[in-house]
Amino acid sequence: MPYLAEGERKELLAIARRAAVSWVRKGKVPQENPPPGNLVAPGAAFVTLTRKGRLRGCIGYTEASVSLFKTVQECAVAAATEDPRFPPVGPAEVDAIRIEISVLTPLAQIRPVEVEVGVHGLLVRKGGRRGLLLPQVAVEHGWDREAFLSAVCEKAGLPRDAWRSGAELYSFTAEVFGE
Repeated sequence: MPYLAEGERKELLAIARRAAVSWVRKGKVPQENPPPGNLVAPGAAFVTLTRKGRLRGCIGYTEASVSLFKTVQECAVAAATEDPRFPPVGPAEVDAIRIEISVLTPLAQIRPVEVEVGVHGLLVRKGGRRGLLLPQVAVEHGWDREAFLSAVCEKAGLPRDAWRSGAELYSFTAEVFGE
């Protein structure tokens, strides 16, 4: 059974869109009344923005420190304006952006042999480096387990085989939905 009801998913997507559009056009986030239900409980999430099917920004939190709706609001603005891989989303393109939200379960340490492609997202940490890939990334790229583990290490700036030698590996699952 999904964690969020369909109406809650739609409300989170609307909150994310209002936040991103308002910030890009007006430089401020709209004041939202706390929605009922699961959306006020603390939640970890990532917001992914795409344009014409291509990644345009992705920012999130792996720990649930504020309400889920506030997390999504903050991440939508950050994905539009702070992802270092992309220039900020401009007013002329904000309406063309598509939003996807991934609501995360808590992180749990995992052994490489336990990783299930398409089920688990991964966070790798070694020294001062860390990298994260959402569960859907491995599926989108057609990776097997080993390729997924190597890719998350590469994202962290580690050698691709760091998962074999001393890197800490954490998994999570995600409820993923979008516009």
